[in-house]
Amino acid sequence: MSLWKDFLENRNRETFKCHNYFPVYERHFASWKNRSLVFMEIGVDKGGSLQMWQRYFGPMAKIIGIDINPECKKLEQPGIFIRIGDQSSPEFLQSVIDEFGAPDIVLDDGSHHMKHISATFNYLYPKQHKNALYMVEDLCTCYWEEYGGGIDRQESFITITKNLIDSLNADHSRGAITPDSFTRQTFAIACYDGIIVFEKGDVWRKECCRTGGKPAHGFRSLLKKIFSGTR
Repeated sequence: MSLWKDFLENRNRETFKCHNYFPVYERHFASWKNRSLVFMEIGVDKGGSLQMWQRYFGPMAKIIGIDINPECKKLEQPGIFIRIGDQSSPEFLQSVIDEFGAPDIVLDDGSHHMKHISATFNYLYPKQHKNALYMVEDLCTCYWEEYGGGIDRQESFITITKNLIDSLNADHSRGAITPDSFTRQTFAIACYDGIIVFEKGDVWRKECCRTGGKPAHGFRSLLKKIFSGTR
């Protein structure tokens, strides 16, 4: 069953998601089905999405829900763990990591306030492993002043992501941008309507080389260029 079909036929706890998000979920989450993983969703609400993720990812997934509302704790069930705390608190986030390990996938569907989105991302993203995913949704609030957003406002997570795209490509900036840990730990940034996805990766090699045809300086010269990182 597809995630979209599961959502439409849901008769369990209430779930609220935008229709256009489901192709994005399937694109980035499908390879994680039926694997051991820690999936963290920030924002529990009525608890329906946590049940949906459990059905989708399968029996080996630990589904972690984060919320500031103590009432959400009662929505726990086998395989679904709910921890109560402030998503922007490093101490709280670290306590969750200490208990369950760094999350393989983070889905931030929490307060949607810019300061909270950024604080959570800045703490959790560096702690994820090299093949992890970090997804932030409902980024319509990046354009709403009551959430700390606004077009080209520096605090907007959309604006922050634009700068992170530069960091991703820092190696090509001819010294204008200094490569940093984000440059080395990020394979891709995918932007959708209302969603941004960060794909982690151990990006240690970026040099280019030419193969095929007649080598200009012989085979040995070509191999030397490839393994020395020159062109």
